[in-house]
Amino acid sequence: MTRTKRLGFFTRLLDDVSPAERYRLATEQIVHAEKLGFDAAWVAQHHFHRDEGGLPSPLVFLTHVAARTKSIRLGTGIITLPLELPLRVAEDAVVLDLLSNGRVEIGIGSGGTPESFTAFGLDSAQRGPINGANLTLLRKAFAGEEVGGGNRLYPEGKALLDRIWQATFSVEGGVRAGQAGDGLMLSRTQPRSKDKPDASLADLQQPIIDAYLENLPAGVEPRILASRTLFVADEQAKALEWADQGLRGFGEKIAAAAGIGGPSSLSDLIALTDSHVGNATAVIESLASDPVLDRVTDISFQVHSIDPPHELILRSLELTTTQVAPALGWRSAPSIAIAS
Repeated sequence: MTRTKRLGFFTRLLDDVSPAERYRLATEQIVHAEKLGFDAAWVAQHHFHRDEGGLPSPLVFLTHVAARTKSIRLGTGIITLPLELPLRVAEDAVVLDLLSNGRVEIGIGSGGTPESFTAFGLDSAQRGPINGANLTLLRKAFAGEEVGGGNRLYPEGKALLDRIWQATFSVEGGVRAGQAGDGLMLSRTQPRSKDKPDASLADLQQPIIDAYLENLPAGVEPRILASRTLFVADEQAKALEWADQGLRGFGEKIAAAAGIGGPSSLSDLIALTDSHVGNATAVIESLASDPVLDRVTDISFQVHSIDPPHELILRSLELTTTQVAPALGWRSAPSIAIAS
């Protein structure tokens, strides 16, 4: 893959404030990212659980962001498609795409907590088949095919067919995304099996990329997005201090799921959570050791689960685009002046 990457800012809208303030801060962060030259902003969808994510309606939020921005692409990472009416997703996505002058990227997946499926009257165990059926109908709607009762999507959405991304943890998911010619979305971390608790993130994601590329139809340009937890600060000690506060709970959950003991040191905690934390020098070294990033076309950075204050998120975005990305050859440093 080319060393030039499209850079994205990803937020789960988890600032420790009221919901309305979360949306205001996330909007400000995306506006800032656009000024810095980031290519895309991605938002996640989560239902019901305040600490999992603060946004059940990503297309509504992105419509608000579209009115505040001009060029940054607006992506869902992800819409939990089994919990949605796919025709409504298609209609809302088309309207947003028109309002944003063609900037929408549609990331979908079958994720979500089991309790959320119960609330929607669905069985979590059936999420895979439901997701497949809903994706088929979403694709038919975008393609302009008849979707029942002699109806076809209006406004039409053919342009969005080439902007569907599938999120997955599995090789089978990589096969499906490749065969469909969709983009492939890889997570910032993945569950480890109890027989391989020490597997690296690259160990888990390289086979998914292989499967995706092997199944991609001839002539279709690969689109591979890797999300990564990234927090860059001016001072190494300050970055590690925030990481120690933010990552403890998440690290304990990962350790329990893998059947291993909790991390004893901060460096172990950072490694266990697949996080990249520190000043620019440390983060450049850390990201350079991730072989998955050499193979992807797109990277989206998120500060979750560190979740530092808003001002430090803005500064992390600046350091990412002015120092980290250029040092790794992913892009040139921005020519614009960065306001302090």
